[in-house]
Amino acid sequence: MKRRHFLLLPGVMAMAWNQALANVETPSIGFVHPGSRQENHALLVAFHDGLSALGWTDGSNLSVVDRWAEERIEALPAIVKELIGSGATILVTAGTPATLAATRANATIPIVLVGVDDPVSLGLVDTLMQPGGNVTGLSLSSSEVIAERLELLRQLVPGLHRLAVIVRDDPGLDQKLQDIRSNAQRMGIETLMLQATTAKAVELAFARLRSDRAKAIYVASGPLGPVKRARIFAIEGGLISFAADYGDLFRRAAGYVDKILKGSHPADLPVEPPRKFGLIINLNTARSLDLKIPPAILARADEVIDQTTEIDRS
Repeated sequence: MKRRHFLLLPGVMAMAWNQALANVETPSIGFVHPGSRQENHALLVAFHDGLSALGWTDGSNLSVVDRWAEERIEALPAIVKELIGSGATILVTAGTPATLAATRANATIPIVLVGVDDPVSLGLVDTLMQPGGNVTGLSLSSSEVIAERLELLRQLVPGLHRLAVIVRDDPGLDQKLQDIRSNAQRMGIETLMLQATTAKAVELAFARLRSDRAKAIYVASGPLGPVKRARIFAIEGGLISFAADYGDLFRRAAGYVDKILKGSHPADLPVEPPRKFGLIINLNTARSLDLKIPPAILARADEVIDQTTEIDRS
C-alpha cells in the first residue's frame, strides 16, 4: 500500500499544480535582473516580444512586474521577497545571483532561470533533462561553445600553446573550468588558471601573464552583465567575443512561462542551452597586436569594432 501511494504522488502533485494555476485570473510574472533597467531594458523587451508571440499581453491577460538590483547583488533577496509577497505566479531570474536568491526564498513558485552557467553544479536542478523541482530555464554555457571559442583563438593567435584563464570566485563554475581545461588539452593548449576577485587581483594577474608567457587570455567569468562587458570589450581592447545572444535567451524564456501557465510542471521541462551566438571582433586590438583576422572569421562576425566606428552586421 505504501508503495502504491508513493507511485501516485507525482500525479497528485501535478493535479495540484495545474489547479493552482487555473485559479489565477491574471498571472503575475516577476522579472528579476541584477543589473540596471537602463542598460538591460532590451532584454525585458525581448521577453515581452516572446510572450506576445505566444498570445500573452502585459496588462491584458498577464502582468509582468520587473525589478532591477542596479548592480547591488545584496538587494536581490529583498526584491524576490517583495515579488513573492505581491503574489507572483512565476519568477523569471537573470543570472546566477538572482536565481539563487529566488530558490533560497521559495521552493514552490515556478522559477525560469536565464543565463546560468551550470544549474546542476549549483544544485538548482537535478539534471538538465529532468530538473526535478520548481526550477527550469536556459543555461548560459556548453562544452561546444567553449570548444568554438578556443578554436577561434587558435586561428587568430598563431602558435597558441599557453592560455591564461581569468576567473572570479563565482559559484557554479567547476564544470565550465573543467570543460576549458579538457578542450584546451585536446587542442594541445596549456591552461593557466588565475583567480581575480578584485580590480587589484586583475592587475596582478596581468603582471603574472607576462612572466608566464601566456599568448592569450580567456575571461571565464566576471562581475558585469552582458551590456557592460560588451562596452568594456570595445573600450579596453579585447580582441574577440563569442557569447550567447541574451536577447534570444529571454525570448525563449517566454516559452517556458507559456508552458507553465498552460499546466506544465518545471520539473518536467528540460533546461536548454543557448542556440544563437554573437561574434564581436575588435580590429583596433588586432592591429595593435599585429594580428591578421582571417577573412572567413571576419565575414561571420556580427559586429566589427574599428576605430570609433562600430559596424553591426546583424
